Amino acid sequence: MLSGFFEITGGRSLKGAIKIQGAKNSALPILAATVLVDGEAELRNCPRLSDVDATVNILKHFGCRVSRQGHTLRVDSRGINDTPIPDRLMHEMRSSIIFLGAVLGRFGQAVLSAPGGCDIGLRPIDLHLDAMRAFGAQITESHGRICCTCAQGLRGTDITLAFPSVGATENIMLAAVTAAGKTTVCNAAREPEITDLADFLNTCGARITGAGSGEMVIEGVPALHGGQHAVIPDRIVAGSYLAAAAATGGEITVQNVNPSHLSTVLPVFRDAGCKIDVQAADISLRAPMRPRAVKYIRTMPYPGFPTDLQAPVSAFLCVAEGTSVISETIFENRYKHAAGLNRLGADIRVDGRTAIIEGVPRLTGAAVESPDLRGGFALVLAGLAAEGVTRVGGIRHVERGYEDICGALTSLGAAIVKIDGT
Repeated sequence: MLSGFFEITGGRSLKGAIKIQGAKNSALPILAATVLVDGEAELRNCPRLSDVDATVNILKHFGCRVSRQGHTLRVDSRGINDTPIPDRLMHEMRSSIIFLGAVLGRFGQAVLSAPGGCDIGLRPIDLHLDAMRAFGAQITESHGRICCTCAQGLRGTDITLAFPSVGATENIMLAAVTAAGKTTVCNAAREPEITDLADFLNTCGARITGAGSGEMVIEGVPALHGGQHAVIPDRIVAGSYLAAAAATGGEITVQNVNPSHLSTVLPVFRDAGCKIDVQAADISLRAPMRPRAVKYIRTMPYPGFPTDLQAPVSAFLCVAEGTSVISETIFENRYKHAAGLNRLGADIRVDGRTAIIEGVPRLTGAAVESPDLRGGFALVLAGLAAEGVTRVGGIRHVERGYEDICGALTSLGAAIVKIDGT
C-alpha cells in the first residue's frame, strides 16, 4: 500500500495551543542504548512515529521484549542475542547506524548494513568507524555490509572529532559506557539530545560527565542496569509549528517545550515581526498578517541555527515581505523542497548551499511530493498558507518525525486530511 497524501485547504490562520511530542532525535539513540541494559528500561514521552517503530523492530529482532502503553515504552533486554540486523530493517532509517556502538559494546561484535532514510546529502559514517577502531575494533566493509569485531573487548581511549557529528558522538557514548577504562571525547556534539542520552545512560549506571559542553569524559562500567527516563520535548517539532503559525498569520502556543533549546531560533521569528512570549515550558507566537523577510540565516551545529529547521523556516519566508537568504552549512543536498515550494508559487533560487528567497504575496495550491522529512513538513506548511487545495504526497517521510500531524494541525484550525494510498 502506498503512503497516500495530505489534502490541505489553505488560507486558515492557525490558532490555539498544542503539546509538543517527545524528541525523535532523543528517542532513537536512547532506544538503541537499551541494547546495553541488563534489565528493563522505561521510556516516557516516547513519540508515536514510524522511525520509532522501525527502531523497535530492530530491538525485537535482537530478542528484546518491547511493549507500549500510550507514550511509554518498556524495553526488556535480558533475552537479547547478537543476530545480525537484516538489510530491510537497517534501510528503513538513516539513524539505524546508531546501533553500531551499542551492539559492539554489548557483544564485542556487530554486523550492519548501510543505513537508509532521507536523501538530504552525505552523512559519511567514517567518523563512526574511525571511533570504533580507536576503541580497538577491527572493521571490514564488503558489499554494503559492515563487520566489526573486538574479541578482547573495547578499551577506553581519547577521541577528537573532526566535526561535532551528533551520530558519531552518540555511537562513541554507547561504545564507551561499558568499555574498559576512561574515554575522553573532544569536539563532541552539544545538542540537547546528546545530554538526554547521557542522562538516560547515567540513570542506568553509566558514568558520563560533560555532556553538552563539547568535551565529555566517560568512565567505563561493567554493565548497565534498568531505569526510567522521560524523553525531552522535540525542539524541531516545536519550531516547525511556530513556523506554520508565522506563515498563516496565526497565534499559537507550543506547550511542553524547553525554550532554551530554541534560543537561536526564536530571534528569527522576532526578526520576521512575530511577537514571542516565553513562560516556563510554553512559547507563544503571534504573527503579523504578513511576516518580514529575514536578511540572513546560517545553519550551524548546536547551539547554532538547526539544519532541521531550515526547510520549515524557508517555507514561511516564501510569503514574507522582502528578500531572505539562507546558507546551509551542514548538508549539501537539503534544498530539495525548493522545487515543490516554487510549484506552489514561491520564488526561491538555489546556488550551491545558498537559497535566496524573494517573498511573494501569496501561494497557490498544487500537487507536490515530499522529498524528505523536514522538506515534507515545509510543503505542508506552505499548503496551509496557500490559496486553494494542496496535495502533498510522499507523506511517509513526514510521518517519520511528526506525530499525528493531521490531528495536531486540525486542532489548531487547519483543514487537512490524510488520504490513504491504495
